[in-house]
Amino acid sequence: MKKLYIRTFGCQMNVYDSSKMKDLMAGQGYEIVDNTDDVDMVIMNTCHIREKVKEKIFTELGKLTKLKAKKIKEGGYMVIAVAGCVAQTEGNEIFKRMPIVDIVVGPGSYHELPDLVDEALRKQQFRTRDIKTEFLNDEKFDRLPVADEVKGVTEFVTIQEGCNKFCSYCIVPYTRGREYSRKPENIMKEVEALVKNGVKEVTLLGQNVDNYKGIDEAGNKITLAGLIEKIAKIDEIKRIRYMTSYPSQVTQDLIDAHKNVEKLMPYIHLPVQSGSDKVLKSMNRKYNVKGYLEVVKKLREARPDIAISSDFIVGFAGETEEEFEETMSLVKEVKYAQAFSFMYSPRKGTKGAEMNNQIDENVKADRLSRLQEVLNTQQLEFNKQYQDKVLPVLVERISKRNDKALFGKSPCMQSITFGCKKNKLKDFIGKIVNVKITEVSIRGLKGEMI
Repeated sequence: MKKLYIRTFGCQMNVYDSSKMKDLMAGQGYEIVDNTDDVDMVIMNTCHIREKVKEKIFTELGKLTKLKAKKIKEGGYMVIAVAGCVAQTEGNEIFKRMPIVDIVVGPGSYHELPDLVDEALRKQQFRTRDIKTEFLNDEKFDRLPVADEVKGVTEFVTIQEGCNKFCSYCIVPYTRGREYSRKPENIMKEVEALVKNGVKEVTLLGQNVDNYKGIDEAGNKITLAGLIEKIAKIDEIKRIRYMTSYPSQVTQDLIDAHKNVEKLMPYIHLPVQSGSDKVLKSMNRKYNVKGYLEVVKKLREARPDIAISSDFIVGFAGETEEEFEETMSLVKEVKYAQAFSFMYSPRKGTKGAEMNNQIDENVKADRLSRLQEVLNTQQLEFNKQYQDKVLPVLVERISKRNDKALFGKSPCMQSITFGCKKNKLKDFIGKIVNVKITEVSIRGLKGEMI
């Protein structure tokens, strides 16, 4: 059997895409391995969120040069494919800088991988290479195989892809295309297939997941809330999550779902990016601070225990110290359970990269440090409220750091490592157990199963 190694960079959607590429190639007789030793194919599934990530990918490709040469010298061949967002935007540059690459395939075309690999193997002597970067979402999702086996009890399911927002800092509309919502019946089939393989929790993915607009076979419109309600009726599914939300698209029926659908977890990732209306306008975000805070208020009224996480970009072009302080004020008002924060990194091809008033890197770094200090304090305070409390935890696996402990997530998405006095720890994987919290930190909780 031929061996395939996949290296994944970036977001949860890339993780999902990699899992589907594994399924595709497993159907072609490839064994999925976790290193590059004597492999027959390597896929780099790439992310374009920051320039450093892009350059890291080229570095990793450079490391494969000797491995591929060795394989060819021994009479074999190593197919190297670059997939994902960097593939979508940098196809010709990849071939120019890395002659070892055979295939470049974007996020909307990776369902064609089996055919592209066959073509690469036929053409290897002539070094003719393929670029596939069309956005063929209908065709892609129709052709993706159902997984015969899954390794975990929690899985991602992409329900919406692409973006119509064109935020001035973001490359996604150019790498993932325009918004596309999958058919509800196809999503349900995928979830049901996952259930047969032991999955207990699904996280519904989309660049703007709360703008999901499905149309079922009867022609009825299905919102994200409606889809959640359908999935909640599957007995074997115990927990439902979704991400990432766009603030102005959080509808009342979705807020009501957090109140009424027991299986929908009290957690929402709600990126705000900045607490300044002026910066938000410059970013081309379609909401203001007041509107964002109103959404937060409604969510907390519907589900008082909801955990809210967010994304922040500091040092966007033209951001003043006063505007940064507005972000700090917003953070202190909302009090986040978790957050991801970054210095602005101009992406070629976006409007933000063309702006003249770029911020000095040292200023960005200082602002990021100050912001993260507050966010870390908030995350610790959020976790502290669970000290000595009992939480229901979905057991995902045996702890990687302690083979006598279990690992899982709380309803609010906190990572929990906990002891168990039973001998057969594996028997608890996939079950929801009660854990008394004995220790808290910024990054997670520890406890004992009761």
